[in-house]
Amino acid sequence: MGGDLADVRLWAGELRAVHERFVHRFSRQEPRDSALAYMRGLIAPLERKNGWTLAEEAGHAGPDRMHRLLNRIGWEAQEVLDDVRGYVVEHLGDQDAVLIVDDTGFLKKGIRSAGVQRQYSGTAGRTENSQIGVFLAYATARGRTLIDRRLYLPMSWTDDRERCRQAGVDDSVAFETKVAMAKAMVRRAINDKIPFGWVTADAGYGYGYSKGWRSELEQADVFHVMATTRHDTVVTRWAMDHPVHELFPGLPRQKWKRRSCGAGAHGPRVYDWARVEVRPWHREDRRHWVIARRSVSRPEEISYYIAYCPAGTTLDQLISTAGSRWAVEECFQTAKQECGLDDYQVRRYPGWHRHMTLSMAVHACLTVLRARELDAEKAETDPPNSSTSASPRSDA
Repeated sequence: MGGDLADVRLWAGELRAVHERFVHRFSRQEPRDSALAYMRGLIAPLERKNGWTLAEEAGHAGPDRMHRLLNRIGWEAQEVLDDVRGYVVEHLGDQDAVLIVDDTGFLKKGIRSAGVQRQYSGTAGRTENSQIGVFLAYATARGRTLIDRRLYLPMSWTDDRERCRQAGVDDSVAFETKVAMAKAMVRRAINDKIPFGWVTADAGYGYGYSKGWRSELEQADVFHVMATTRHDTVVTRWAMDHPVHELFPGLPRQKWKRRSCGAGAHGPRVYDWARVEVRPWHREDRRHWVIARRSVSRPEEISYYIAYCPAGTTLDQLISTAGSRWAVEECFQTAKQECGLDDYQVRRYPGWHRHMTLSMAVHACLTVLRARELDAEKAETDPPNSSTSASPRSDA
């Protein structure tokens, strides 16, 4: 992403523009300068991005200024994040954008870093000593980036207030499930009037105890496509608790449509898709659907989604929304590879959020630059408009 930008002055100038958005959040010049230097280091082609290497990149004699920025100087990471989100909305804002919730793991040693314990990490694909962050991504046709983040604190942490205090966790921070964190992030996006059209998440956020979240989104009339499991149940004409996997075996073959839900690492992600309407007695201008995604090569592998949407929504639109969930994985990958998202040495709770905020600011900067680059390429390849070519034929 960043390495494709030939002119270093281009991203350096845009990084300064992002920095200008939140420079007023710092009361002194040192943290203002350190924040910009920190972001420049995160975007630099360094093998490791820690306090020492970022300090060397900035020309500092040692890592003290970087450590002070993350751990000791007073500034509110949430306020800076609000400014970064304003930058994202200004350049990428779209009423059809998709908000995507997901979490990612950060492997850690020791027991003192806030939230660290042996827990399942989807990043590692196994149980490891790690921290888990819950994130909110913003995906549009022009680009996708991360706009919110929270460090997950297991109950082993929140039940031990002294341990929390040593890691900088305020006594007011209580245990929250990952779903509760996700709900708060989406609620904040709604309250802040972030333009978007859809919410999506994987089955970890859309099934079981998360059913209440689906109901909350529906009550707020927020359209969503949430992954679920085959064991989920819905209301149909035939039953109050109809298992979703029993809706599709007798479906006529013509109801299944072979479609791509977007590009993957190995080309288009093509599946067979079908949908069945549920809760048919709801309001006239809204619909509820259960969607099935079946593997082409292994038809026994079927995934399920539950959707709430306008009555005229097509299957292709629902497929596109379901497929957009992978945008958050792309954000994690590029932010970790190019913006130092997982390259940090902070143990304290505020420091984690500060590092993530500055890394997300860098990722947003690169995303906007890439969107402009694509816009320029499109402008060069699009045929020129003319009133003659644009007019319909009179004999059509």
